This record gives sequence, C-alpha cells and structure tokens, in this order.
Amino acid sequence: MRMLEHARRRGVEADWTFYGALGRPGMLDEKARSLGARVVHTPVPIAWKMAFVRALRAELRHGDYDILHCHHDIVSAIYLLAASGIPIRRRIVHIHNADEAVLTPSRFKQRLYREPMRRINLLMADRIVGISNHTLDTFLGGRARRPERDSVHYYGVDSAPFENVAADRAGFRRQWDLAEDALILLFGGRLVPEKNPLFAVDVLAALRSIEPRAVAVFAGTGAEEQNIWARARELGVEKSVRLLGWRDDLAEIMSSSDWFILPHPEHPMEGFGLAVVEAQLAGLRMLLSRGIADDPLLSTASFRRLPLSAGPEPWARAAMELLDGPAPSRACALAALRESPMNMDRELEGLLGLHT
Repeated sequence: MRMLEHARRRGVEADWTFYGALGRPGMLDEKARSLGARVVHTPVPIAWKMAFVRALRAELRHGDYDILHCHHDIVSAIYLLAASGIPIRRRIVHIHNADEAVLTPSRFKQRLYREPMRRINLLMADRIVGISNHTLDTFLGGRARRPERDSVHYYGVDSAPFENVAADRAGFRRQWDLAEDALILLFGGRLVPEKNPLFAVDVLAALRSIEPRAVAVFAGTGAEEQNIWARARELGVEKSVRLLGWRDDLAEIMSSSDWFILPHPEHPMEGFGLAVVEAQLAGLRMLLSRGIADDPLLSTASFRRLPLSAGPEPWARAAMELLDGPAPSRACALAALRESPMNMDRELEGLLGLHT
C-alpha cells in the first residue's frame, strides 16, 4: 500500500489488485480503492484449503492477470498451486518473515508440510524475493542463490513523517502523566510473544535501579498486554509503565522518547525490523537483541546489540552508556536513508522491475 501510494504521487501507473485471504474486509480496502486499485476478498477463508484454491483459481482465470505476487511466505505455495497451468507471465514469492510459519497449530503437521511447501515455492516461482539477506537465505534453506531468480528487495521507508514531525516532549509526558524529566524507553510494535515485550519490562526494572527517571512506553496491541501489567506489578514498576494501544502517530511518539528497545527472540530472527529504521530517523538510541539483522541499520545508527541470555542488567547498563554519548542526528539519519536501498524511489523502481 505504501508503494502504491508512492507510485501515485510520482505519476507512475501501477494496475494492482489486492486479494484478501481471510474472507472479510480489511482496514485498508477503501484506501486501496481510492488509489485506483481493485480489492477482492476470497469467498472462503484460506483455512478451507481446497475451496480457497478453487476460488483463487477462478479469480485468476477471470481476471486475466499478468503477474501473481505472493506475500504469504512459505504458505505462498498454496497460491502457486492455485495458479498451476494458468498463463500468468510471472510468479513472484515475496518473503517477509524468517519464522517459516505454516497454517496449522499442529507442530507435527508444520514439520510435515514445511519442506514440501518450500520445494513448491522454489520450483514454481519465477522470482524468490526476501526483505533482507537473512530472510532470503533462511527461506532458501541452505541452497545457493540463483542470480536470475533470488534477490533481496528491502522495504521502502517513507521518511516524510520524520522530516515533518514536531516533537512535543513535554506535552507527551503531560498527556500520559509522566514526570517532565522522565526518560522514555519505547517498545513499538505488536505485543506478542514473538516480539518479546516482557523482556522490556525486565530491562525497565533494571534500568530504574540505575536511573529512577526511566519509564517504559508500549505503543501497540496484542496478546501480551495483561502479561506486561502482571510482570510490571511483580517487579514493582507498574507506575512507570504506559500502554498506549495501537497508534498511527508513531513518528511523534518516537521523537518524544529517548531509547527504542527491540528484544526480539534470537531464533527465528526478525525478518527485517521496519521500526528499527524508523527509530533511527527519530534520533533514538537503540537496544537490540541478536535477533535483529544488520540490514535495517543505517550508517548513522547509535545502538547496542546484546544477547538475551545476558539478562536485563547489561541491557540497562548499555542504555546508560548510549545516553552518555552524543545524541544521534536525525538529519544525518535522513540523509543516510536517501542513499540507502530503502529509499522510496529506488524501492518503487525495484518493485516495478520485479514485475517487468
């Protein structure tokens, strides 16, 4: 959607159809239509696999499409099977995550299906595209990259919200009943086990023993919300924790904070870490686990990467070391982004190149 909107701003024609796999409307449907895209929803959810394949196959025949661009990681095999025998000029599988999740809660079935589905993708796709080097290599499963078929295509990062942001640090603290001199440790993203937000609470408790002004702000929603409160009460830091819910003003929140923390589990690693790029554009010092790849780090990054096994105390000390150093330059980060593979114009050109 970001790339479609950017294409429209640049006057670039892109005739795209979004096919929703859940069988229900999505939050961005109307925005997509307003930008000239078609939005089609499967009449049956993807959990009904054979019916889903038949429905998608009917749409592919009816729509007379040139390109099938699959964004469902290893599960893209289902889309490729649905397109078998249909004269589509190019079939692209775009890998966004390194967890290789299969649509079943059964671990036995996950192991049973994973490799056959990987082989279907590798055999039937014309292009395999990863959003980072680690993501692509994980998906290839130890196979050598094929120069004409396997490539990395990074996310295009829109810098405009960070170029124009007017940070109100004092106002943000008043809004959330924080002290004027509070130092904010920000966790931005889904509050789910695979993002490990509970570790951020542990780091806050260790950090407050060194710097009592430290507080933690969580911008996001997810299944771990109640567990975050429980851990904060257990560690006696609940008065220093704020859960903001899902936000669309992350640039303002980041620009009002001091640190960004992403303690992602180390196995499997984060696919890319878009919020890591955004945190750099906001001028934040970053605490990252070894579950974060190098790809989203700009040359200007101010960060420490630590193992989760070290425990929260070294993370807290690293936060203070970063704070003692010079503040990261937002202007330098924005300049570095413009020269990086994540530049929006460069990424749009690359995305359209995949299609042509």
